This record gives sequence, structure tokens and C-alpha cells, in this order.
Amino acid sequence: MSVQSSFASENIKVSGGELAHRLMMLLVPIWIAGGALVMFEPSPYELVFLAVFACALMGGLPISRRTNNFLMAILLFIPPAFVAILQMKYSTLSKGMIFTTVTVFLLITGYFIANFVAEKPYERMRLINKAYLFAAVFAASIGALAYLGLMPGKDLFLRYGRAKAFFKDPNVFGPFLILPAAYLVQRILLGNPRKMFMNAIWFGIIAVGVFVSFSRGAWGHLFLTVILVFILNFKLEATPRERIRMIGLALSGVIALVLAILGLLMIPEVAELFKQRASLIQSYDGGETGRFGRQAWGYALALNNPLGIGPWQFDQMLVTEQPHNTYLKVFLDYGWLGGGAFVWLILMTLWRAIASLAIASPNRLLMIPAFATFLPLIMEAAIIDIDHWRHLFLVMGIIWGVSAGYDVIDGKKDERRLP
Repeated sequence: MSVQSSFASENIKVSGGELAHRLMMLLVPIWIAGGALVMFEPSPYELVFLAVFACALMGGLPISRRTNNFLMAILLFIPPAFVAILQMKYSTLSKGMIFTTVTVFLLITGYFIANFVAEKPYERMRLINKAYLFAAVFAASIGALAYLGLMPGKDLFLRYGRAKAFFKDPNVFGPFLILPAAYLVQRILLGNPRKMFMNAIWFGIIAVGVFVSFSRGAWGHLFLTVILVFILNFKLEATPRERIRMIGLALSGVIALVLAILGLLMIPEVAELFKQRASLIQSYDGGETGRFGRQAWGYALALNNPLGIGPWQFDQMLVTEQPHNTYLKVFLDYGWLGGGAFVWLILMTLWRAIASLAIASPNRLLMIPAFATFLPLIMEAAIIDIDHWRHLFLVMGIIWGVSAGYDVIDGKKDERRLP
């Protein structure tokens, strides 16, 4: 009787774990798509992830040893980051606790994605890409339609006359669209020619969304990402015949893009805002309290405060704005050790991506768009605060997961499959 009870108990455990795993697989695309709905906090992205994470714990998501350094960076980050809260002078302790807890939460989302992707890189990235593409096309459509005045309640989706869709800021909305755009460009260049037209349509919608965000960082980000995707696929993956095709597609794409931008610029309001935003130096960039002046002052402040000054302090001091430099901000908000752990994670992620691109593998196709998105993103971090951008941690997790999953046979070596 005891033996039968033991077997019955074991069957319940297995079925319970399997149910949790299936539920996790159902919730992950919903969670990813929820990244486009962050007008209010906590957003669906945060709430659904709690359910995803609970399912992962109950379902026994395997932890790859190759993601150990990611976890180490999180563990090194937490103590000094919370110590920095105690240094706050101009805000409440609860506000600082919430801010730092959100940072830790986002780091955990990246660590989860790393292990989720590492288990089955191609299958999991295909799932993520489908959900992210849906979210990006949806958000870009809402932003573009609102900007052009073609939908009711358009003011809800605009800020400062710029499209933001369901985001709080156009400067976050624009960069959010880049990763799926990168995978679409790769599909157009190397994918099935019969699907090229539809992929080009999706890319065009996303590109318009990026344009109407009027974020200079997003414009540059998209441009650099597309160039990197083209160069890396051209050098590392394309056959001689495909390279000829890629050159023709690139020329056609440039012409189509120029014509689309010229068409938008024929609208007087668009042309005026484009003229303002296209300037490299804005009025708020220069001067002692401008973007670059306050960054110089911020570095001196960080050097004199090894424990940090805590979140929400910098804009209460010499100036009334944040430093708009992530690398400076993390040292101010989390102290030398916390900021160092954050920057170390970024550098490790960059190194893993570069090292992985040097390895001939079926998974290299997964890495190229992720790296092409991540490199401009961390460059953009020098001129804007991105430490709470949800998609930053998603991209980092993808890079760690794809590189950690290189020992997984995800298809025949001579078979190339795009996610």
C-alpha cells in the first residue's frame, strides 16, 4: 500500500510540474507582448511575469551553468544598491526602495530569459519573436495612427506632439521597436523570398513608428542596427549568391525608405518637428546645467560618494533633471559597487555576444539581430537613462541564453533556420 501511495504521489508531482511548464509556455508570449503596454505601473508586463516566474519555479526550469555570471552580477548588485538608499536626503525611503526593487526585478527578468532561451534556443526564440513582433507592430500602428490624427483619443498616445503609443515617453517607445525590426531585416535578407513582401510590410510599419516617435536616439539606433544586421549576415552567413541578392535588396530598401520619409515630410507639421529634432544639439544639451554640463558635474559627485546618493536625488540638487547618462546614473543611484556590478553585467553581455558571433553555429543567426540591437542600445545609454527599460534586460537575457545554448543541438548543422 505504501509503495502504491509513493507511485501515486510521484505521478501527482510529475503532472503538477508538467502543468506548470505548459502554463509557463502559454504565459511567456503574453508577458513579452505586454511589454508594449506600460503606460501605468505596475504594468501587465510586471504582473504576468510574476505568474511566469512562479510557473518556472514549480515546473523546474533548468538553470544553465553558463548563466552563473549573470546571477553573480545580480547578487553583487543587490547589497550596495539597497545601502545607497540609506544615503537619500531629498526623497522618501519608500520611493527609493520601490525604484531599486524594480531594478532588481528587471535584472531577474533578464536572468529568467537567459535560462529560458538556453534550454531550447531556436524554439524559444521563435516564440519570443512572434510575441515581440505582434507587440511592436501593434504599438507602431497605434503610434503612427495617433500622430497622423487617424484615430479617436489620439492625445492619449502622444507626448510633446510625438508618438508614444502605450508608453510614457516617446524616447522609450522608439527603441522598444528595434529588436523585432532587426529580426525582420534578417528574414528579408536571408529568408524565404515568398515571405519577403509580408516581412517588408511589418518592417515598414515599425520603421514609421520609430520615425514618428521623433526620438533622435531611436532613429540612430534603427539605422545602426540595420547596418549591423546587414554587415554581419553578409560576412558571416550569406552565400555568394545571397550576397548579390542582399546588395540589390539594400539598394531597393534605401530608395523605399527615402521615398517614405519624403512622403511624411510633405506634411507641414511633420516637416517642422523633424527639423527641430534632427538637430544634433538641442537647446537643453548645452550650458552648465544642460545635458552634458550636468553629466560633468555628476561624475565629480559620484567620485565623492562611494556609497552613492540613492535614486531620485540628482534632480533635486544642482539641476531639476536626471543625468541622462546610464553609466553615471547607476554609480549615483547604487554606489560604486552597485554601479560597478551593473556595468560589469553590460560588459560581460557584450563580450559574450562578440565571442559567440565568432563561433560557426546554427544559433549564430539568433545572435546577430540581438547583438545588432544591443550594441547601439548601450551606446545610447551614454545620452539617456535606460536602466529601467524593460527591453534592455530582455535583449541581455536573449544574448546570454543564445550563447549559453550553443551546446544544444537545435537542428542539423547544414540546415539554416531563421527564428
